[in-house]
Amino acid sequence: MRCGRPAPMSTTLRSHSSSLHAAAAPLLYNDGMVWKPDVTVAAVIEREGRFLLVEERIRGRRVLNQPAGHLEDGESLIDAVIRETLEETTWHFQPQWLIGTYLWRSPSSGDSTLRFAFTGAGAGPVPDRKLDRVIIATRWLTHEQILAEQSRLRSPVVLRCVNDYLAGQRLPLTAVTSMASSLMTP
Repeated sequence: MRCGRPAPMSTTLRSHSSSLHAAAAPLLYNDGMVWKPDVTVAAVIEREGRFLLVEERIRGRRVLNQPAGHLEDGESLIDAVIRETLEETTWHFQPQWLIGTYLWRSPSSGDSTLRFAFTGAGAGPVPDRKLDRVIIATRWLTHEQILAEQSRLRSPVVLRCVNDYLAGQRLPLTAVTSMASSLMTP
């Protein structure tokens, strides 16, 4: 609105004005006017000064990342980070703290990611379990080694999560709540 009056309707919208009355939200939604970042989770697992990372191939490039992945429909953030850590590293992970939330936009693709990074206890690998097919290997790297590999990090968020962990940044898991009706208990 400008000065209390609606803005002029664009040519595209004017030509669709008859369909706007019945289905305005779907038309606008499907026209890409709603921005939605990818929601991901990541596990920051430290043992004796080394951090568990995965080496993976993304778009033909070998990169390093925390065990991480997308939130699935109907899944809580806690369940997602447990599942992703197991799938990508074969490690059981028990989240104990939220390190932080990180919004990042890739300068090359323009895609945005909203990452929830957790830390907690890694209980060790599951015998005979195979890594996800995109994972080349797991690596235990020190902070200094991660700094030396910055050009190979999947995104700057990887290092930022480690730095925030080392700075002692911790939020209780109650900072993340799933309100999905299928996940709530009475």
